[in-house]
This record gives sequence, structure tokens and C-alpha cells, in this order.
Amino acid sequence: MTPSTFFRPPWRAATAALAAAAAALAPGAHAQAQQVVWKPTHPVTLVVPYAAGGGTDATARAVAKQLGVLWGQPVVVENMPGADGLIGSRRVMEAKADGHTLLLQVPAIVLTKYMPGLKGIDPLARLTPVTAVSQSPAAIVASAKLPVKTLAELFQHCKAAATPCSLASGESLARISGKQLADEAGIANLITVNYRGTGAIVTDMIANNVNFSFTGITAALPHHKAGTLRILATQGTKRAAALPDVPTTAEAGFPQFQSVTWFGLFAPKDTPAAATQGIVAALREAVKDADVQKTIAAAGAEPVVNSPAEFAAQVQHESERLGALVKRYPLE
Repeated sequence: MTPSTFFRPPWRAATAALAAAAAALAPGAHAQAQQVVWKPTHPVTLVVPYAAGGGTDATARAVAKQLGVLWGQPVVVENMPGADGLIGSRRVMEAKADGHTLLLQVPAIVLTKYMPGLKGIDPLARLTPVTAVSQSPAAIVASAKLPVKTLAELFQHCKAAATPCSLASGESLARISGKQLADEAGIANLITVNYRGTGAIVTDMIANNVNFSFTGITAALPHHKAGTLRILATQGTKRAAALPDVPTTAEAGFPQFQSVTWFGLFAPKDTPAAATQGIVAALREAVKDADVQKTIAAAGAEPVVNSPAEFAAQVQHESERLGALVKRYPLE
């Protein structure tokens, strides 16, 4: 036998012991590392690029409250309307990419680059898609003072009325939808009136200062129930859970006016994957909260929390669809 058979240097024994201990601890250490989820270290700002009172704002406030509970940090909703959402979007585009400044946007964000006067600015080039929060069909809503109760009656009224009908628009997508409607429904003299937020649209529709609008269900629903507004049709593939008696546009005979709105979170470009994944994880828990579910359901919506990659693909699909539409009906 060689001497090494009888003598083992102390450092070799120590090394072997450390290696054995590391091997024994490795599975637990790996599992512990996997359990570490990103959380904010100071207050988070959630920017809503539209005025308070609409569906985007209601969704933001519901999830912000619950995220604050889960994170142990305040999540402050900041309304920054203007320039078809660009003012609020720019606030997040220029923020530090650390997960502490987020944007809640809707599909209209993909149309910003087509807006005249905005020099082709594309917010999506400087933002990171994080996740969808919920999705809801848009609706075609009319003043109850109009002598119409169906979508077909609205179109007939507007084609025959001595005074041109007016469509309220709160953002670029509604203006494109208005152009499409005027073209395909044959309303040659339809007037589009631009607003900065849904709240003002609802007020003017109740007074019949403006006749109808494409808008989210949230703001119109209580007035529809009160009889001061009429939701003539919803624009999803199926009837909204909050409006089981209201037909879809397809059921009303106008399938070309189908549109589903998602409410999605974006972060500044180059936000670390750990942060975006942590936000998604927290949001998945937030939408389980009863108050959050109640707010989302009141909007005729449903929670749809997906991964950053899935949401990015969803945004890309919407960009292609609306890009084709804007070529037919350019923004002015």
C-alpha cells in the first residue's frame, strides 16, 4: 500500500466535507432562490393616461389598492390625460426602468405613431409589455333622448335626421371606429367631437349634446340602468356578463364593428425581467381579491393576467389589426 492509503491531508478532508455539505444543501438552496420574487422597495406610481372616471381609471385604482397590500408599498394612481394618451405614456417612457413606474394602457396606444402632429412617436418602442390585467368588449352607447332602441334604428335615424348626428370620441381608436361606422353604415355627415375623457362624454350624452359614442362599459353601465343612456350593443364575440340582455354588434347585424379592449400594464424599456415577472406574480394574486373582481366585473370585463411574452404577442397582433384599419381610415 502507498502512504496515501494511511494518511489523508487535513485540507483534503475539509474540502471533501464542504463539498458534501454543499451537495446536501444544493436542492434546498436552489428552491429557496426560486422562491425569491421581486418586490418594490419604495412607492410605485401607476400612470393612467386618461382622465379620472373611465374604465381604465377604475381598473387602475382597484388593482393599485390590492398591489399595495401585497407589496407593503403604496401604489399611487396618477391621471395624466392629453395627446391621446401620449402625455401619460411619455411619463413612463422616460422613467427609471426599475419596476417602480408603470403604465396602464388600452389598444389605442398602438395608434399613437399614426397621429398627425406627434411626429411618428411610437411609445411601444420605449416601453416593455408586462401583462394584460383584464379585457372587456367596448360598447356603442347612445343618449336615451334619441328616438332609438337598437343599433339599426340609430343608423337609420342618423341617415334621415335633418341635423347631423354627432359621435363623441375620447381617443384615437374611437375616431377610427367612427370613420369606419360612417363609411360602412352609410352616415355621410357624421360629426366627430373630441373629448379628453370618458366622464365628460357621458355627461354630454346624457344631455344629448352629443348623440352617441364608442366607449367602455364601465362608465355607461349605471346610466344605462338608470335609463339616461342606452347601451345599444357590445362589441365582443359574446354578450357581456354585466349586460346579458344587450346584443353583440354581430347579433345586431353589424359584425364588422367588433372590438375587445384590453387593459394592460407597461414598464419603461429595459426593465429587468425579474421586475416584470414579480409584477405579474403579484397581479395574479391581486385579481383574486373580491373587490378587484367586483370592479372588473362591473366593467363587463374579466381578468386576463398573462406573461410578458404572451402580452407582447397580444399587443403585436393588435398593432397589425389596427394598423390595417388606420390605412383605410387615416387619422386627421
